[in-house]
Amino acid sequence: MPVSNDNKVKKARRAVIVAGNRTPFVRSFGGLVEMDTIALADAAVKGLLARTELDRKEIDSLVWGGVILPATAPNIAREIALDLGLPASAEGMTCTRACASGLQAVTLAVAAIERGEADVIIAGGSDSTSNATIGLPGKFVQKVGPLAMGKGGSPADWLGVLAQLHPIHDILPKAPKVAERTTGEVMGESAEKMARRNGISRELQDKFAAMSHHRAAKAVEDGIFEQEITPITTPGGKTIYADNIVRGDTSEAKLAKLRPVFAKDGTLTAGNSSALTDGAAAVLIMSEEKAKALGYTPLAAFRSWSYVGVDPTDQLLMGPALSMPQALDRAGMTLADVDFVDMHEAFAAQVLSILKMLGSDAFAKERLGRDKAIGDVDWDKLNLYGGSLALGHPFGATGARMVTTVAHELHRKGKGATALLGICAAGGLGAGAVMEAV
Repeated sequence: MPVSNDNKVKKARRAVIVAGNRTPFVRSFGGLVEMDTIALADAAVKGLLARTELDRKEIDSLVWGGVILPATAPNIAREIALDLGLPASAEGMTCTRACASGLQAVTLAVAAIERGEADVIIAGGSDSTSNATIGLPGKFVQKVGPLAMGKGGSPADWLGVLAQLHPIHDILPKAPKVAERTTGEVMGESAEKMARRNGISRELQDKFAAMSHHRAAKAVEDGIFEQEITPITTPGGKTIYADNIVRGDTSEAKLAKLRPVFAKDGTLTAGNSSALTDGAAAVLIMSEEKAKALGYTPLAAFRSWSYVGVDPTDQLLMGPALSMPQALDRAGMTLADVDFVDMHEAFAAQVLSILKMLGSDAFAKERLGRDKAIGDVDWDKLNLYGGSLALGHPFGATGARMVTTVAHELHRKGKGATALLGICAAGGLGAGAVMEAV
């Protein structure tokens, strides 16, 4: 590329969200069990292309987020491009940042466009818990691997190996477990500790969960998600039109009857915890100039984002309490400046703990080095159309789902509107972002 001698300061490029699309989110081992994460990704992107009528030749790149990556084809982004017959030049890369993978994919795409590396990128994420790989124990692989991947060995060799594979429980496949490698705790156990430490009652958790379902059900009734969801037809010929976890008829009283699932004396239940979910979401991102040239109306853009890490042995899911303030700082804003807040609801206890931290002077002084709290989040401005508790949580897709919903809401509110996003993630990670209407 030739070097310009023009000394004038060039106007900064801005990446804009043009559209978003997702599959219905379905409880794992339900209607989408026949479709793995790549098939779900294909469906989301295919729906996005149909919705926008984008000329495929315009696509420069795909960036995809995932957590349960297929062992034989982990670069899902490139597989999407190949499956859908996109131009061979449409390169792809896949990223993983646990539950923030979808947002990570989007911000990577935004950064690439704003650096001038591309004009049109599709970013998103997908996961199929139903098709998670059930791995063989290390002892089995270590003993059998050399024979299976070599010349096969003689019958005597195989008999010799089999004689070493005991006791039987050491070589049987083990079901995948959503647990921290460093602590051994499943996320729900960590969230249970978080609830106790921050004084989050069972009653408040159930109240929040009921609110999420009611708002999601109202959004469905009002057609809010119709501009975001494309029906999906499974290999078996069944067409699924909508999310299947939303329960508009739930109530605090009904939720109160559910038993704790992570501790006998705990407060976290299947009702106030997000469900394992299959699904995919895709976002179309362009440079503002390209969007204008192609005749698209931008919905929103990013002012800032932030990714942080915290000690998993402390409060595993507290990351957003640090990343959201940092995103606000980077945008030159305060909590009072944003019109609404959208947070990933891994657990009601996790969201409520973060809200309590944001409103605490003590937390601000101890963790953020500030004299005053970030502020209290008004529930009327939080998760306007429900969240992961009601909609479900395909790990890699949630961030892209949030960006899509927020972008549409910002566009409805009009120029000048802003929103703050927050996502907790395994490994003691947190993500935050500020978006604005264009």
